[in-house]
Amino acid sequence: MNAQHLQPTGSAYFIAKETEKPETHTLSVLVDNEPGVLARVIGLFSGRGYNIESLTVSETEHEKHLSRITIVTRGTPHVMEQIKHQLERIVPVHRVVDLTVRSHQLGQERPLERELALVKVAGTGDARVEALRLADAFRASVIDANTEHFIFEITGKGSKLDQFIAIMKPLGLVEICRTGVAAMNRGPQGM
Repeated sequence: MNAQHLQPTGSAYFIAKETEKPETHTLSVLVDNEPGVLARVIGLFSGRGYNIESLTVSETEHEKHLSRITIVTRGTPHVMEQIKHQLERIVPVHRVVDLTVRSHQLGQERPLERELALVKVAGTGDARVEALRLADAFRASVIDANTEHFIFEITGKGSKLDQFIAIMKPLGLVEICRTGVAAMNRGPQGM
């Protein structure tokens, strides 16, 4: 068998039309808050070879026992439709909204997306002063400090957090903890 006719298996990314370009999409999934639901959603992604770039989940309606899962993933429009339809077939899923597609329908470039990070920086002297100055410029808050380190809390778009982390590396970056993306569309309507 000719090697160039073999396609990698185990991933849905290889069945897309060659003319379609992969795009990053943010999905919002409303589910029952019960044991095993998150595992089923993640299993759908891993079982079909889809990658999850960010995953956030939290109960949003306590009285109704509903949780909202926000997933950032990448794929062609065909793959994104497949993901959405497969998520809708999972029993405790109430609604799936592709926030990226919905924002385009509303005439917006992207949904509102925010992330939170805790960033630990250790240092003394000039590096310590520079870390504090830059944190102020990025509107990062000091939530813990002593003479050897700071822990900053910063919220914003992922690109802002990436930039802050990059400039803290030479100043004594020790540890990073990020929440993942929380997102919704602009406008008065809900998901």
